[in-house]
Amino acid sequence: MPTLGRIGPFRFFFYSNEGTEPPHVHAQHERKMAKFWLDPAALGSTGRFSASELRSIERIVLENRERFLEAWNEFFGS
Repeated sequence: MPTLGRIGPFRFFFYSNEGTEPPHVHAQHERKMAKFWLDPAALGSTGRFSASELRSIERIVLENRERFLEAWNEFFGS
């Protein structure tokens, strides 16, 4: 499970067996997790995050989208 980094209280990562899905990242904080697609950037799924937390995560994903996409493509060879 490659971790892309911790930004604020959130850890961003993807699972190593997800290469058949479109590029995305998971954001986790404690027992909460959300999935954001990267191209185009959009919320995929969420679990327990409040609306304000999701907005914060979305802002981070948008600011780091290129870096996250680069890590995805490097890991999965796309």
